[in-house]
Amino acid sequence: MKFTKMHGLGNDYVYVDCFSEPLTGVDLPELARRVSDRNFGIGSDGLILIMPSEQADFRMRVFNNDGSEAKNCGNGLRCVSKYVYDHGLTDKTSFSVETLGGIVTPSVTVGADGKVELVTIDMGEPQFVRSAIPMTGEPGERVIGQPLTIDGRTFTMTAVSMGNPHAVLIVDELNEADVVKYGPVIERHEWFPERTNVEFIQVLNRQEVLFRVWERGSGVTLACGTGACAAAVAASLSGLTDRTVTVHLAGGDLVVEWRESDNRVYMTGPATEVYSGVYHGSLPYTG
Repeated sequence: MKFTKMHGLGNDYVYVDCFSEPLTGVDLPELARRVSDRNFGIGSDGLILIMPSEQADFRMRVFNNDGSEAKNCGNGLRCVSKYVYDHGLTDKTSFSVETLGGIVTPSVTVGADGKVELVTIDMGEPQFVRSAIPMTGEPGERVIGQPLTIDGRTFTMTAVSMGNPHAVLIVDELNEADVVKYGPVIERHEWFPERTNVEFIQVLNRQEVLFRVWERGSGVTLACGTGACAAAVAASLSGLTDRTVTVHLAGGDLVVEWRESDNRVYMTGPATEVYSGVYHGSLPYTG
């Protein structure tokens, strides 16, 4: 199986071009677990497939390193966008990508060398009601600034869906957040029937926030694009920041704009191709 290793601010995935590698009959969750293993596989936060679509220019499927399938991935979208342009699958600088969380529209900025340098993605409108997250409780209720107590510590949480679920926790000191301790507990909290991504953010000023993440199905990662979007929206919704902020992730910075004119979230950041290769491990087939 031919693959390409790419990352968005350190959030690394194994990418397979299914236009040439269709992976028919392959057990994709098991394949994701195998290739993601950093000791016995390629090593990554998961597996992303670049596929044909009947609804959009391209389709993206995202599998976390535990084999679970994600509805969306902002860093993955930027890498997919770079891949399809740099590898000649499109000559358009703006195109549509189908995800489980809906269709999104990336736009690429091309450098003098003809390669994509930055990607801006229209991530769509954030959703706040419990049924959209999803969360238990009154379906039409918003969860903004709600106390959440874990092991005697109370966090202030805002829930946002960016096509996938996010629990954004605003803390005073990010270094004291203990992402590894609280992240997995909140991910599987009874409030979230499909589990959730967990973002810990510290507001520096009205234009900047610090960010760390525990990703559903992957654990601690260096970056999460949809999480950065959710964090920016939650901070603005809480009155702590403007609608355009720079989100400082462990792997680098993203600029997120929640536009008042159309209520949509736009994320801009880099994507990096690291190397391509051939995976010689056995492919797990279904049946």
